[in-house]
Amino acid sequence: MAGKCNAAKFGQSGTVLDKNPMSVSGEVLQSRSEIQAAGMPELELHYTEWSASYTPADPIHDSYHEAAYVLQKLKQVGHAANSMSYWVFTDIFEEPGPRFTPFHGGFGMLTIQGINKPVFYAYQFMNRLGSTELTNKDSSSWVCRDSSGNVQALVWDFTNTHPGDSVHNQKYYIRDLPSKSKGKLRLNIKELPAGAYSVELYKVGYGCNDAYTTYLAMGRPAQLNRTAVEQIKKQNDGAAIYRKIVTINKNESFAETIDMRENDVCLVNIVRL
Repeated sequence: MAGKCNAAKFGQSGTVLDKNPMSVSGEVLQSRSEIQAAGMPELELHYTEWSASYTPADPIHDSYHEAAYVLQKLKQVGHAANSMSYWVFTDIFEEPGPRFTPFHGGFGMLTIQGINKPVFYAYQFMNRLGSTELTNKDSSSWVCRDSSGNVQALVWDFTNTHPGDSVHNQKYYIRDLPSKSKGKLRLNIKELPAGAYSVELYKVGYGCNDAYTTYLAMGRPAQLNRTAVEQIKKQNDGAAIYRKIVTINKNESFAETIDMRENDVCLVNIVRL
């Protein structure tokens, strides 16, 4: 989670994304450890109102970085908490008073005009995972199977690109921030039944289901008319990047290679035909 920037006396205060790789998740794990030590191992633990920042005016909430951040924290927490509830669903949020700009770094997964932020798709992708988690030692992914035998692989890269105390979030995350390549990810799934499958790739990352970067490309207007809102929604509608049909032979593994960039989130949906 973000920490404070030491510039308040100059009227330039802001938040800075914590460089601690176990921020947020480390606190949850500590809470679970304290419950265990207290002799009440069955006591439920629920974390509410959390994200990468504690302020409703932090542009990281609008950024594509937020999607990968949330997934990384949930993966790190594992089963230590019974629930982890993101701040709020929408930027229509009354506590700090009304907001008048299209993207203001609000707590929500949607803007005040109903535009899906990248973090919305992180939760949508998780919701598409089947109920059975498959054996997987990778620390930045889940691989699951549903009751129909279809397999879903949710993979991501979280890279904290924030430069540190030299600049706060309110200046850093309002920029156009192209992501760098992290190379190729090799997805290999064993013991799928032989047959034909439809393979779908869904993605969130820089310039992909990344409404804020689309907004920046428009010149960061103070207001959006209906046409502009619909344009942003259409360009960031969460549709599959591609679909293809593959055939898996007996004793053959499913293999897919995906180009990954910093803070990319990818969902591979493997549907048996």
